[in-house]
Amino acid sequence: MSELRRDPIGGRWVIVDTDHPSKPEDFEHEPHTWRGGVCPFCPGNEGMTPPEIDAFRDPSTHANTSGWQVRVVPNKFPALQIEGDLDRRGMGIYDLSNGIGAHEVLIDTPYHNKDIPDLLNHEIEQIISMACRRALDLVNDRRFKYILLFKNYGPAAGASLEHPHTQIIALPMVPKNVMEELKGSQNYFEYRERCLFCDIIKQETQEKERVILENKYFIAFCPFVSRFPFEIWIIPKKHNSYFCHMQADEIADLASILKETLTKIKNVFASPAYNFILHSAPMVNHEGIEYYHWHIELMPKLTRVAGFEWGSGFYVVSTPPELAAKYLREK
Repeated sequence: MSELRRDPIGGRWVIVDTDHPSKPEDFEHEPHTWRGGVCPFCPGNEGMTPPEIDAFRDPSTHANTSGWQVRVVPNKFPALQIEGDLDRRGMGIYDLSNGIGAHEVLIDTPYHNKDIPDLLNHEIEQIISMACRRALDLVNDRRFKYILLFKNYGPAAGASLEHPHTQIIALPMVPKNVMEELKGSQNYFEYRERCLFCDIIKQETQEKERVILENKYFIAFCPFVSRFPFEIWIIPKKHNSYFCHMQADEIADLASILKETLTKIKNVFASPAYNFILHSAPMVNHEGIEYYHWHIELMPKLTRVAGFEWGSGFYVVSTPPELAAKYLREK
C-alpha cells in the first residue's frame, strides 16, 4: 500500500509509492535540444545583452567587455519593470498594481558548456557571492518585499538559453508559497519554541536514511515529504533565516555541497534538466526571523505535474525519498 505523508511546514499532502517504487532507469527525462545561433552570454558578445549591472572581472578590463568570471545583466525580456511606481489600486472587488520589480540574469560562468558540476569550487563561490551581493543591493529598494533566486537548467526546466545562468527577481509583495512556509514555521515555533527546520535537520542527521551528503555547515537530503522523485534540499546546519548572512567559510561549504549534489544527480540520470529555488525569508531591516530557516530546494525534471496534482494539490511520488537518497549516496 502507498503512503500518505503530510508536510509539517505548509500542510501539503503527498502520495508516496512504497510498493512499486521507480528506479532511476525507469524515468525518461527529456534530452536537451537547443536553438542554434550566437550565444549572447558568451565572452565577446557582451553587446548583445543590456549593459551589465555588476561583475567579477579582471581589474584590467572594462564593463561590458570580456574578462569577467561572473556577470549580471538585466533580463532582456523582464517579467517586471524596475522603472515606475507600484500604484496599488482597486477596480471594484479586484486589486491590482503596476508590474514593478527587478528581473536580473546572473551569468554563472564564461564557459558555454560548463554547469555547476563542471566548475571549480572557487568559481561556484563567486556565483554565490554575487547572488548575495545583488540581493543585498535590491533589498535596499523600499518597493521590493521579496528577492527570489532560481535556476532553470535545460529546456524541460524552462531554460531558453543553453549557457548556464541563474535568475534573480525582486517582487513588490511576498509570494503565496513563501507566506505558507513562513506561517507554517511560525505556528510550529509558537507551539514548541523551536525552529521547525532545525528540528528537521536534527531528525534527518539522527536517522540518516534520507541524507545524501553533509559537511561542516550544510546537509543535503531527500525530504520526507518530497513532492517529486529525487527532490533534494540543501540546508544550513546553523540557524539562519536569510541566505546573505553567510560568512566566507559557509559560502565555501555551500559551493562544495552544491557541486557534489548536482554531480550525483548528473551521474544517476545523465545530466537531466532541473530547477533549484532558494527559499529565504523576506529581509526586513537586514534582520533575521527566528522561526524561519533558509534552504535550497532542487528538483530534477523526471515527471510531469498533471490533472490529479493540479486538481487535488497532492503530489504523487513514484520513488520514496529513502530509496532516492540511497541511489544518490552510491554515486
